[in-house]
Amino acid sequence: MKAAILNALNEPLEIRNDVGLADLQAGDVHVKIVSSGVCHSDVSAQNGTIPTGFPCVLGHEGAGVVQEVGAGIDDLKAGDHVILSFTPACRKCKPCLRGQSYLCEAMGPMAMTPHFRLNDQPLAGFTGCGTFAEELIVPSSALVKVDDDIPLDIVSLIGCGVTTGVGAAINTAKVSPGSSVVVFGAGGVGISAIQGARIAGAAEILAVDLVEGKLKMAEQFGATHVCTPDAFEGMKNEITGGEGFDYALECIGNPTTIRATYDAARRGGTAVVVGVGRLDQQISFSAFEFFYADKTLRGSMYGSANVRTFMPKLLRLWKAGKLDVENMISRRIELEEVNDAFRAMQEGEVIRSVIEFQ
Repeated sequence: MKAAILNALNEPLEIRNDVGLADLQAGDVHVKIVSSGVCHSDVSAQNGTIPTGFPCVLGHEGAGVVQEVGAGIDDLKAGDHVILSFTPACRKCKPCLRGQSYLCEAMGPMAMTPHFRLNDQPLAGFTGCGTFAEELIVPSSALVKVDDDIPLDIVSLIGCGVTTGVGAAINTAKVSPGSSVVVFGAGGVGISAIQGARIAGAAEILAVDLVEGKLKMAEQFGATHVCTPDAFEGMKNEITGGEGFDYALECIGNPTTIRATYDAARRGGTAVVVGVGRLDQQISFSAFEFFYADKTLRGSMYGSANVRTFMPKLLRLWKAGKLDVENMISRRIELEEVNDAFRAMQEGEVIRSVIEFQ
């Protein structure tokens, strides 16, 4: 089958048509991929921001149709439509049992288990998935069944960017009605965070980005105000009277914008880091400011979402017309065009490309 393989850092993906699958094991599911989002985290794997081994099949945001299930699985069957979740929800480990399935301990073993084969050698999938392939095998805990009447290109984007961004606003920050929100970064995750803040009832939502095209899109998805970084202080004064925002969300993963996000929250406010930064990057805070500002600073892993309940809720919001996913798809591509999509994303493409498998 076809698959896009990352062989080394900062190298283009190699498109091959001779990739196979490992044998189906108990607890595993064989899925035919119908649609895969091209997420910035895939670019982050290519450039080393997110550590991954080589070679590996990239892609972690996808949806498809179950082909076969392994022994011991009774909640999925051939023909079911599913979302892939790069963080499984095993429902057995301590994080899952205490309601934090986004920290599921099965994530590590899943990521380290190679389910592909190339030249008779094991081949891993990024985060244990590998949605840049026509078919794959994942643990059943990494799949969420969805209604058959929902287009799978819509479903695929729920698998990462939408869950991460909307979840960061609703689950992590817990945006409240009538509040003020600022979102740094208006890419796919940032746009989703803006939608999450809108759904939660925020009164003012400011989107901050360097790219004018992204700011225009942010307004279409619910931002009440937009600006570039150099105009931020003036906009903060206009919206909050200089006090700062009730909630500030960082959707880039850069130390400078993380620091700016903390500073943008008012005293007693909440700052949430959603973007993925590099392991070797640091951020400095003074001991006094933590005490004096009384702010909440926290990370957001996968939108702090229980995927088994939150993903279906997102699809219900989509059906109700309250969550716009269609307009997040900037273009539809074939697998052979994934390197072009990567380059466009690095150059500031507005939202997201979606690979359609024929």
